[in-house]
Amino acid sequence: MQGKKQYNEKLFLSFRLSDRIPNDNFYRRLKEVLDLSFITKQTQQYYGNEGQKSIDPVVFFKLMLIGYIENLNSDRKIIEHASMRMDMLYFIDYDIDEILPWHSTLSRTRKLYGDELFLEVFRKVLSLCIHKGMVSGRIQAIDSAYVKANASLDNIIPKEILDGTNDYLKDLTTNDDEETLSKGKKKKKTMSNRDWMSPADPDARISKKKNKPYGLNYSGQISVDTSSHVICGAMADFADVRDSSTLPTIVNQVSETLESEGLHIDSVLADTNYSSGKAYKYLESKNIKGYIPCHGGYIPKRDNFTYYPEGDYYQCSQGKILPFKKFYDRKSSGIRKVYWSSRKDCRDCQCRTDCIGKKGFKALEDTIEKPYYNEMHQRITSKVGKKMRRIRSATVEPVLGTLLYFVGMRKVYTKGIDLANKHVILAATAYNIKKLLKFKEVKPAVILEKITYKVHMSSFLSFSGIIDKIVGFLKTFCSNEQNSWFLFSPSC
Repeated sequence: MQGKKQYNEKLFLSFRLSDRIPNDNFYRRLKEVLDLSFITKQTQQYYGNEGQKSIDPVVFFKLMLIGYIENLNSDRKIIEHASMRMDMLYFIDYDIDEILPWHSTLSRTRKLYGDELFLEVFRKVLSLCIHKGMVSGRIQAIDSAYVKANASLDNIIPKEILDGTNDYLKDLTTNDDEETLSKGKKKKKTMSNRDWMSPADPDARISKKKNKPYGLNYSGQISVDTSSHVICGAMADFADVRDSSTLPTIVNQVSETLESEGLHIDSVLADTNYSSGKAYKYLESKNIKGYIPCHGGYIPKRDNFTYYPEGDYYQCSQGKILPFKKFYDRKSSGIRKVYWSSRKDCRDCQCRTDCIGKKGFKALEDTIEKPYYNEMHQRITSKVGKKMRRIRSATVEPVLGTLLYFVGMRKVYTKGIDLANKHVILAATAYNIKKLLKFKEVKPAVILEKITYKVHMSSFLSFSGIIDKIVGFLKTFCSNEQNSWFLFSPSC
């Protein structure tokens, strides 16, 4: 007999939400693991004693984490999504008949709280990962990625417009157009943060990647532990700030977090964008071994010139001396040491044409941090350095890809550097939560069993390898005509 479902909506008289959530549900497990009750005390300073009650700070952070875990890019979508999911309602301690806060409440509360509170939530999740044995802290891989700003490049305006605005604009729209039309080419707008800004988000910066169009972005910086790919540090910075300038800030953040848990950083891995003498000097002052390839401006060895550190001079292939002359401050590359030869030495030199051309003397420049560059170059070109470069690319780059495309970090839908920093921290927190709940702790007995198996296999393979070498030697020896007498030996 065919059945047919009859649906009559009714009021549930006896219903408990916890009975409907499976034990292996993601948000049920997260609720059992993550305790955010400390937030209530830390947020008391933001509220008074009168007026309407605000959203519960714990509920706010849980809704924020839901947004990044589910890759939802708006507060409205977070509220709509959570209201239809029983497991999310159970996670935020709301019953099935309770109305969730209005979506604009999330936006206002996000602006209200300071960056430090978001960082405390991040550290709370990180401490759970550390206590589970997921983080060693010794080797940190650091990298950055552009985070799209909530502003359009088409609406940028000049930073300064002097008196006579109308005449200025008229000249721009008439004279330049006449020139470009006469040449048959359209004049391009120069994209410079020095001259242009976004009125919608003044903190956004014009930037671009290689072979990519310009855009208004922020820079998201993360530090990843190489043992289990857990994020140990996260922050946002202006997109026009060099990564090498941001390195001390992100390393300090990670050091403070790990030292509070009894862990210490031994090595830092990064790409060429973090290369600078100041960054190398900073890592050395912290007793941290860096593995950062030197940028293209560094010259490890000059052809036909030899440097003598004891006298601080260069000597060319013809035996002429280029002594140190002075310091020169270049805004782009910092303070430089300048060496040059005398005109008398170069006047009759046979290499003059190839060496200096029409100039009267030969000049060489070095950065004052060259000893740090030399040490880093030797380290990064060593066998260990090459291995560290492979570890860095296999660790931090997949994590960045996950953050950008699966945890909602690709674009920030708020405005300002402070909110962009909170955006990156929350994305990193959600990533660590997923790693935490997926992690399966390996028992010591299992580890011992694997180690024993590897030892037995290595000893067996080494013994079998020795036997193979002996057999090969005997075959070669017996194939030689001079040793034909050995063919009658039982060994052959």
